[in-house]
Amino acid sequence: MSTREPKKDPEPSGVDLARVALRAAKEAARARGDAAQQKKQARRGGGLRSGARADGRDPMALGSAINRLITERGWEAPAAVGGVMGRWPQIVGEDVAKHCEPEKYDEDERVLIVRCDSTAWATNLRLLAPTLVARLNEDLGHGTVRLIKVLGPNAPVRRYGPLRAPGSTGPGDTYR
Repeated sequence: MSTREPKKDPEPSGVDLARVALRAAKEAARARGDAAQQKKQARRGGGLRSGARADGRDPMALGSAINRLITERGWEAPAAVGGVMGRWPQIVGEDVAKHCEPEKYDEDERVLIVRCDSTAWATNLRLLAPTLVARLNEDLGHGTVRLIKVLGPNAPVRRYGPLRAPGSTGPGDTYR
């Protein structure tokens, strides 16, 4: 009985080892390239490529982008009133604008709050308020400003001391 030993493949020689190593390196490089390509496509939006026709990914002018944002968020009225605050001198006149300036706009109440630097100018603006509301609504759209609340100058800080007169409300007496 002869025992036959199974044939063994000869050990790969130097050239064969080089070919195997080269094939493994090529496959690894191809796999890395495929992964990098997939990452690029994911960054670009799922493999979509930019073409000759306009789509949502194209750049837009700053003014158009701001107008789109204002419309999407529903900021039309506050933005319009903000524009009025920038054109305040043209709307009310140079003299009034020197002494009275808009402070803020309450969107819920539709009230424009204006501060004047003296009680005389505050009184003057209160008399002009109905005309001014009509002019603002003509410019901004009907009902945007319902009322103008006029504030006088800020009263100085009250200092209490030993020489205070009983019953006095301090320097604020002249501002009420």
